Amino acid sequence: MQRQVRCPHCGKAYAAYRNPTPTTDVIIYTPERGVVVIRRANPPLGYALPGGFIEEGESAEAAALREAQEETGLVVELTGLLGVYSRPDRDPRQHTLSVVFTGRPLHPEALRAGDDAAQAAFYPLEALPTPLAFDHADILTDFCLVLAGKRTLAGLQPPVPLNAAPGGEA
Repeated sequence: MQRQVRCPHCGKAYAAYRNPTPTTDVIIYTPERGVVVIRRANPPLGYALPGGFIEEGESAEAAALREAQEETGLVVELTGLLGVYSRPDRDPRQHTLSVVFTGRPLHPEALRAGDDAAQAAFYPLEALPTPLAFDHADILTDFCLVLAGKRTLAGLQPPVPLNAAPGGEA
């Protein structure tokens, strides 16, 4: 949304934008264990994929790795980009735009709930808990299309180490 405002110092008019807030979600998956789903400790409540807000100066990839580790205790290798989800009503709090990655846990046995996750567990795709928050049911439906060979993942730029500094430098 755009609105006209005036600079308080010079009086010149300019356009101010209210843009969607960037977020990221990660589908952490192994064929043997399934997909990691967290139970949210904060509203909106429900079950969700690990994810959260991208911080200023942080790449979407680095945010995905950080959020995965904060909420699940897992160090994750990103394996692809599923897509960008931006439906204005996807988050009841505000308009968000989510960059959704797929990833595999390096040590799945390290799974534990942390940060704003009250619970974290692997679930088979055919037995996911409900209700899933946001548009995560749609995201997981799209992921199932990837597993069935009916959709492909986008590639990633060179891997981003978990300890990457803002700007993607290690």
